[in-house]
Amino acid sequence: MSKTPTRTQREGFSSRRVFIFAAIGSAVGLGNIWRFPYVAYDNGGGAFLIPYLVALLTAGLPILFFDYAIGHRARASSPLAFRRLNRKTEFIGWWHMGVNFIIAIYYAAIIAWAARYTFFSFNQAWGDDPQGFFFKEFLQIPDTPALTFDFVPGILFPILLIWVLLAIVMSLGVQKGVGQANVVFIPVLLIMFLLLVLYSLTLPGASAGLDALFTPDWSALTKPEVWVAAYGQIFFSLSVGFGIMVTYASYLKQKSDLSGTGAVVGFANSSFELLAGIGVFAALGFMASAAGTEVSEVATSGLGLAFIAFPTIISQAPGGAIIGFLFFGSLLFAGFTSIISVIEVMVAGIEDKFSLGRVRSTWLVILPIATLSVLFMSTTSGIFVLDILDNFINQFGILTVGLLSIIVVAYLLRGLPILADHVNERSSLKLGRIWMVLLAVITPLILGYSLINTLISLLQEPYEGYPDQLLNIFGWGMVALVLLAAIVVSFLPWSTRSRAALTPPAPPISGGKVQGDYQDPAANQLLKGDS
Repeated sequence: MSKTPTRTQREGFSSRRVFIFAAIGSAVGLGNIWRFPYVAYDNGGGAFLIPYLVALLTAGLPILFFDYAIGHRARASSPLAFRRLNRKTEFIGWWHMGVNFIIAIYYAAIIAWAARYTFFSFNQAWGDDPQGFFFKEFLQIPDTPALTFDFVPGILFPILLIWVLLAIVMSLGVQKGVGQANVVFIPVLLIMFLLLVLYSLTLPGASAGLDALFTPDWSALTKPEVWVAAYGQIFFSLSVGFGIMVTYASYLKQKSDLSGTGAVVGFANSSFELLAGIGVFAALGFMASAAGTEVSEVATSGLGLAFIAFPTIISQAPGGAIIGFLFFGSLLFAGFTSIISVIEVMVAGIEDKFSLGRVRSTWLVILPIATLSVLFMSTTSGIFVLDILDNFINQFGILTVGLLSIIVVAYLLRGLPILADHVNERSSLKLGRIWMVLLAVITPLILGYSLINTLISLLQEPYEGYPDQLLNIFGWGMVALVLLAAIVVSFLPWSTRSRAALTPPAPPISGGKVQGDYQDPAANQLLKGDS
């Protein structure tokens, strides 16, 4: 018996405003607050803003438009979007999925730490030794790096709570869950961080911190590593190369201003980073003043800034509890909106391929990640695993797949003119030859240079001196596993119901030309009404 399958309307964001909030929520994460200020300070101070702006205009926005074009044209998650470009490139989308899978494992732990430290700010649980408290009492790390399964209850339960909240938000769907969460959390984040910045500027010594951050070292502009740092910061902070913006763009309405929206998101993200630099270094200036030392002696980034330097500031500053609540609350909201986007990439991919429905797809994604997150991140060795996963998946996951996707689409499929036409049909900012040159030439050169340097460095000396066992399992092993899994899953059959529901909105690309028919036998059979 033959019948025509029923097509269902794909869920999406209700408006451009909701999309912008969601995209900003993804882009504005922990790295904006604890990474950008120190990267800027360490790479020329005020002079760093020049390569940073150049990187935004020549790589950040071009890649963002690239992701938007792929996702919006295909109206699908990253795996299906790349399959709809050409069925041989589906594995790139699953590589995105694998990268997000690994990131979610450890990102949830940092959010859980921020949640606990938000409350610690009121009783200053770290006492007189924030560093000793963080490493020994809070994380309970062993003296030497090694894999352990000794659980730390103070970390275990917050991580579980984060995953329960994520499951609820993601189960509600794209608009009611992802969209509304960002519409609420992003304004709250912005208000909290603005208050933090304003309060930090009133502290004694704040001006010394700002001088340290913004005093330009013009000689830095002659150093290649400074320019690489600028491009790296832009690449990671805009959430490009994850498949996130591919997925989010697929939820936009057909007649959406893609390039105009991308420009808003890109400049909003960079504005928040600049705001973060002001707030963080004003606080560090106070810390240096109180200690009678130079800002260079207290300037740091990452976990050291968040969980050691800022607790010290909180203990010394008048009204320190306010600073603590605003700072760690900002980390909490920034982290939560970012991990929502990370999970959404995977949920959308599973939902598209296997047509399991929103709730079942959500639980299929969250259960294994939450299990691994609890298993590895809530133990005494969690910080070692986190550090290795973060370094390797960022360099050989995000950068590598980002570089590969550009090379494949630009040179093998020769699809950039077609993607540019798609954007130009509905956007205020037109993409032309300059966009293609920036994307196909400048960006691959920068990413390739960064990857080669990192690879040489890691081959010459083990990362942070960690034991080979940890590096082989959570470093090289995870990178290889993500790539292998991406290739294997790309060969699994697609759900027939999914194929019927999601009619290809645009033909695939090959050799710079669109193909007349969507070359997927399973889809074609269904669309003809055969069952």
